[in-house]
Formats: sequence, C-alpha cells, structure tokens
Amino acid sequence: MIRAYHFVSSTLRDGSAIPPDGEWLTFKGKPICCEQGYHASRHVADAVRFAPGETLCLVDLDGEIVEQEDKLCATKRRIVARFDATDLLRADVRASALSVAHLWDMPAIVRQYLETGDESIRVEARKAAADAAAYAAAAAYAAYAAAYAAAAAAYAYACAYAGAEAKHQQASRDRLQAAVDAKFKELLK
Repeated sequence: MIRAYHFVSSTLRDGSAIPPDGEWLTFKGKPICCEQGYHASRHVADAVRFAPGETLCLVDLDGEIVEQEDKLCATKRRIVARFDATDLLRADVRASALSVAHLWDMPAIVRQYLETGDESIRVEARKAAADAAAYAAAAAYAAYAAAYAAAAAAYAYACAYAGAEAKHQQASRDRLQAAVDAKFKELLK
C-alpha cells in the first residue's frame, strides 16, 4: 500500500460521486497512467499539476500499482482525509514569489500583497508586478506567481513553478509538503 495525494473537484473525472473517506474504489482492469485506473502522486506538488479542483485528498493506493516520475496509477484507492486546499496553495504561491524577491526591484504593493494575501489589493499588485516585469527579466518568476496567485488555486500553483530555479523549486516543494503534512496530521488527530 502507498500513501499519496490526489485532488478532486465536485465529482470524480468520470462524473461519479466522490466516495466517503475510508471507502475503497476498485478498478477492474490494468492501471495505465493517464488512461485508466485510480491516480495520485507521492508529492503534493506533483498532484497539484493534475488537479481538477481545490479539494486535496490524502489517499491510500493498493492492488496493482504503476508508477511514473510524477504520478501513480492503481487498481484500488481510498480517501483517508481531505480538505479545501485553496488558501494553503495561495499562501504557498505567495511564499514562492517572495523567495525570489531579491532578484528584482519589487514594488511595495506587490510585496504587501504577497505578504498578506489581501484580495482588495490583488488587482493593483498584479498590474504593478506586470509593469515591473516589463523592465526586469529577473522578475519573471515572481511577477508570474504574483499575477496568478488569486486565480484558481491549483492552476496558480502549477504556474508558479514554471521556469523556477531548481533550488527555489525544491524549497517551494518542501515548504508545501510540510504545510500539507501538518494539515493532514491535524485532521487525523
């Protein structure tokens, strides 16, 4: 059995209802990544790239399991616990952007938005970041993350990683994983 992460929307991708926690789903057939079977990822940063929605599930996979670099596919999956990860993902995107703040002359409104997540200044921060990015190539990653932080959480999170330097990317992955693990630990008390 492998413990992993999987995002869901209001239904499963095939349109069926999301089962209650603890109920096993069983696929009768050979699991093939990206084609058939029950999917998940060992790392939450990988799972978010395939997210159809903002509900993050801690899952167990069992039966026949096939693994690729960023995903798993199995004949059995059950949800152990779940939560709406929107706020957690948005906070992590902002932290990722702040981690490269030293690479550019960040406008104060952008820093304020990234530090607080204050939605009332998001549009102004996005415009300021976009304007500043036009003048500073090193700002591309931070501006991109700032510009999309308020979009759908999973999409924004995936965009924030596009083009990131390896050390910042790994630090972001580790930070996100720690936050998610802490949340699930709290939920499973």
